[in-house]
Amino acid sequence: MNTMTLWHITGWEFAALAFAALLVGFSKTAVSGANTVSLAIFAAVLPARASTGVLLPVLIAGDVLAVLTYRRHAHWPTLWRLFPAVAVGVVAGTLFLVWADDGIVRTSIGAILLLMAGVTVWRRRTADAEEEPDSVTTRSGRVKARSYGVLGGFTTMVANAGGPVMSMYLLSAGFRKLGFLGTSAFFFLIVNVSKVPFSAGLGLIDGHSLLLDAALVAFVVPGAFIGKWAVNRINQRLFEQLVIGATVLGGLQLLLR
Repeated sequence: MNTMTLWHITGWEFAALAFAALLVGFSKTAVSGANTVSLAIFAAVLPARASTGVLLPVLIAGDVLAVLTYRRHAHWPTLWRLFPAVAVGVVAGTLFLVWADDGIVRTSIGAILLLMAGVTVWRRRTADAEEEPDSVTTRSGRVKARSYGVLGGFTTMVANAGGPVMSMYLLSAGFRKLGFLGTSAFFFLIVNVSKVPFSAGLGLIDGHSLLLDAALVAFVVPGAFIGKWAVNRINQRLFEQLVIGATVLGGLQLLLR
């Protein structure tokens, strides 16, 4: 794999990657979806396809910290509804990566993210959010969970961009702030760990990429602490606006890059 090692990047490039790693920690404990900026930074500094393999262990480190922080707030009925569909999406994403080039991947995911952000904004303007995420028990809720699950598995496999997809689903399902963070923490820890064999099989993770990860993971920890401090100072409405804004930013940077 054409992965740059720690010694093959400049000081400024490493600083950019370190900032992106810090932002991963922040996004995992505060504003989910904000790590789409990290995705863009990694892809700018490293080879585009290789960057997804380098970023994955950094994301897993952030997921572990998020689970430790919000483990009591996870909504497991939602997670069990999502996982089978996500597995289908991960397999589809793996097959897609075999033949799709970077341009097709970026354009497809960027368009999907912008579409979902628009749908979520429209839905939240026409209906009040539910206090509890019980919509997964209805037929329409199950269909929505499966649709978002497949899409989330696909986008997380091809570009580590499943965060905005699942953010849109959890917001549309009526999750409050802590339930949102707890449920997404367990979701992404399980999904990202399951992606490791696929990424290694595609040659996106190797000894060189793991060496760079070892240097970057240290920056995830302070980012997570900053996120934990910040989330207690963000009200629900601002939280939702930040999540949607991060999704739009991620979609635009994928389309325009």
